[in-house]
Amino acid sequence: MPRQKKAARGKHRWVAIRVNRSINSGSLKKLLGESLDGLEWRLFDMDKQSKRTFAIIKTTLSDYRLTLTTLNKISGLETITSSGKIRAVRERIKSYL
Repeated sequence: MPRQKKAARGKHRWVAIRVNRSINSGSLKKLLGESLDGLEWRLFDMDKQSKRTFAIIKTTLSDYRLTLTTLNKISGLETITSSGKIRAVRERIKSYL
């Protein structure tokens, strides 16, 4: 089966988030799932440190603004950068590590 063309896959944004505590991926997915209910998102990268956790999620372009607003309302969690390219988000997140 041929691969979908780029335009058919839809536009998306990568969002880097910082959680002000150490949290495992299951707990983070549960927290995000409850908060982002009805929005399309997927957890990609996660870097767990002793006192905080960094993660990158993918969201659709149409849900992007609402996703940012919702994430920043969650206590102990904040968005730190976003881009249409995951490579750019990974590079920017390195300055926080």
